[in-house]
Amino acid sequence: MAAVPLRFLLVSFFTSILGETQYVMQDAALLHYIDRRILSVENRLEKCNRDIAGYVQEFWEFSKKMMSRLEGLNILKAELKNDVEHLLSRVERAQRDIDYFETAKESSNTCVEIDEDLVEQQRMEEEESKRKIKLMLNASCNYMLAGITSLKIVKKAGDTDGSWLKDPGKNYQKIYFLTGTKNKIVSEFANIRVFTESSETRSARRVTLPFPWQGTGHAVYNGFLFYHRHGSLNELIKFDIQNRNITDRMLLPGVGETPAYGLHLSTKIDLAVDELGLWAIYTESDISGNLVITKINPENMTEEHTWDTSCKSQNAEAAFMMCGALYVLYNSPEGGTSRIECIYDTLQTISPHEVPQLHFPKRQTSHSMVHYNSKEKQLFAWDNGSQVIYKFLTKQKS
Repeated sequence: MAAVPLRFLLVSFFTSILGETQYVMQDAALLHYIDRRILSVENRLEKCNRDIAGYVQEFWEFSKKMMSRLEGLNILKAELKNDVEHLLSRVERAQRDIDYFETAKESSNTCVEIDEDLVEQQRMEEEESKRKIKLMLNASCNYMLAGITSLKIVKKAGDTDGSWLKDPGKNYQKIYFLTGTKNKIVSEFANIRVFTESSETRSARRVTLPFPWQGTGHAVYNGFLFYHRHGSLNELIKFDIQNRNITDRMLLPGVGETPAYGLHLSTKIDLAVDELGLWAIYTESDISGNLVITKINPENMTEEHTWDTSCKSQNAEAAFMMCGALYVLYNSPEGGTSRIECIYDTLQTISPHEVPQLHFPKRQTSHSMVHYNSKEKQLFAWDNGSQVIYKFLTKQKS
C-alpha cells in the first residue's frame, strides 16, 4: 500500500518539472523573438541613418553645384552686358557715319565745303585728343629702347611657362614667382638674393589666391597683384597681396576669345606696368589680328583709353610697355632668336622711321613673358623655364 502514494508523488513531481520546463522554453522562445525584432529595428535604423547621410551629402553637392552655376551665370551676365554695350557703341558710330554720307549725298553742291569743314574739325578733334591723352598719361619720360646689351640667367625653376615679377614701387623688394599657366599659388620671396639662392618653395611665403590665373600676363603694382581669372572670358582681378583678399575686379568688353600672342595661346590678356601706370595688351577678333592696348586706372579698375595698334599678333611671343610705348617680341614657331619688330607709341613721339629691329642676345629663346621694371630699368623674362634679366640701352625720342 505504501508504493501507491510514492508513485503518486513521483508522477506529480515529474509533471511539475515538465510544466516548468515548458514555461522556460516558451520564455526562451519569446526572448529570442524579441531579440530578433530589436536587431531588425536596429538594422532598419542604421539603414535609415545611412540613407539620411547620403541624402544630406547629395543635397550638399547639389547646392554646391547650383551655387557654382549661379556664379558662372552672374559672370556671363556681366560679360554679356559689357559686350552689348560695346556693340551698341559701335552701332552708334556706324550710324553716325551713315548719316554723314547720306547728308553729303543729298547736298552735293556743298560737298567740298563740308569736306573741308569736316577735315578741319577732325584735325582740331585729333589735336584735342592728343592733348587730353598727354594730360591723362602725365607723360614725363621721353626715352625709347635702343638695344638689348646683355642677359643674366637668374634661376631655372618651375614649369616651361610662367611669370616672375617685382613691384616697381619705391620701397618694394619682394619677388613674386607664379609658375604655370593655370595655378593659384604665388610664392613670395623677401628679395632677389633669397629667390636666387633658395629652392622654388623654401624661404618663400605661400599666397593662395581665391581663383586661379589664366596664362602668364600678370602684373604686380603698388602692393597689388592684377591677373586674368581662369574660367572667365575677360575678368581682371585686383588682389591685395598683404591682406590676401580681392579688392576690386573689372571686365574688358570684347576681349578674351583670341590669344594675345600667336606663339603663346594660353595668354589672352597680358597686363603690363610702366612709368605711366597699368596697361592691358590683347587682341580683338574683329581687327585683323592686330594688338590692342588699354590704359587701366588701377585705383578703381576702369578703362581710361584704348588704342588699336599696327602690331600683328601672328608670330608674336610677348610684349611690354615702356614710357607709354608698346614693344612686341616676335619669333619663329620652331624657335629662334627673339626680336622686337614693332613699336607703337601712344604719345606718337616715336617716328616710324626710328623703329629699329632689336635682337635679343640668346640665339634660342622662347619667352612666355617679358615685363619692364621701370624702377630698375631692366626687363624681367621667363625663357623656357629660366628666369632671366635683360639689360638694355635707351635713347631720346625724337
